[in-house]
Amino acid sequence: MTAAPAAPSPTGRLAPLDWMRGLVMILMAIDHSSDAFNAGHLFTDAAFLYHPGAPLPVAQFLTRWITHLCAPTFLFLAGIGLAFTVAKQRERGASAGAIDRYILVRGVIIAAFELWISFFVMPKGMILFQVLYGIGSSYLLMIPLRRLPDRAAIVVALGLIVGGEALTGLARQAGAALHLPFALLLFGDRLPHLIIAYPTIPWLAIMLLGWGWGRRLLTRPTAREGLGGKLALAGLVALLIFAAVRGVNGYGNMGLPRYGSSVVQWLHVSKYPPGLSYISLELGIAALCLSALFAFARTHAFRSNGLVLTLGQTPMFFYLLHFPLLILSARVLGVSGRLGLGAAYLGAAVVVAALYPACRWYRGYKATHRAGWAGYI
Repeated sequence: MTAAPAAPSPTGRLAPLDWMRGLVMILMAIDHSSDAFNAGHLFTDAAFLYHPGAPLPVAQFLTRWITHLCAPTFLFLAGIGLAFTVAKQRERGASAGAIDRYILVRGVIIAAFELWISFFVMPKGMILFQVLYGIGSSYLLMIPLRRLPDRAAIVVALGLIVGGEALTGLARQAGAALHLPFALLLFGDRLPHLIIAYPTIPWLAIMLLGWGWGRRLLTRPTAREGLGGKLALAGLVALLIFAAVRGVNGYGNMGLPRYGSSVVQWLHVSKYPPGLSYISLELGIAALCLSALFAFARTHAFRSNGLVLTLGQTPMFFYLLHFPLLILSARVLGVSGRLGLGAAYLGAAVVVAALYPACRWYRGYKATHRAGWAGYI
């Protein structure tokens, strides 16, 4: 056991952020295990994927729904992480150009790993742009956006989140949906050899919001005072926004309204692309979870080799390995999409346990090889 404060230095790692990242990696493993093994796996999180009146079995729906927390939280934490990384590089004397090159290379590498994932999950000749594309392409746009004043970055991020649906609608009316760049940036699309599931702009907004919050933690010492309370307040405000948007049942739902008053219909929000109701709900939950984790860190020690912390410090490494392991295991066993929810949770538990030693090894390797390829993953 190693006792440590939540913020040992201005640019040091914050254990609650690593814990949060580790928790969402475990949730993500549940979703991908469900995709590999579970015959009842739901995938209805968009206006074009759901037909009104189609059944949403509660257990299956909630298994899918709890994993919605993953992508927004990971993008938000990636923005915070980028703010801390840039600050560290500046401390070491790196020039603005060198920092830009690092962000550029890392963004390209992360996005390019979609080819690796597509090899396992897609038919031959098809490429899927999902969360790695969303992260990598957002990194590229952060090269100019990181030069915004901190407050302006937060304002732009919130503007994109609130106005994203209007921007998408205007672009569609102008015929932009016929052009690939707009599909990559705004809409997402299914093309003959490419599926764009995570268009850049909505996810960039979340990363930029994380960047702005990370910058405030770095540049304003008082920003860390009462952090748990501030996060809790932000989370409650976000959940109130969700309740208002979902209650009015119009703008902000990205074409996937609430069909009825059941809890499932309230929670059945659009992820593809993410609407205001989805983002406010998930970031609200994430903020409340972070508030609890920061409160926990004030009174409890953390284990340097704890499972959640380790996964949270090696998220990309875990992501790149867990997906192929789940998909290949289901194929080898001959049970792809043929089992139930129990298999989904069991598969997630097994893959997390199996990869934990590898993640511990990689964390140690990366700590001593930051100047090499490991610094980009």
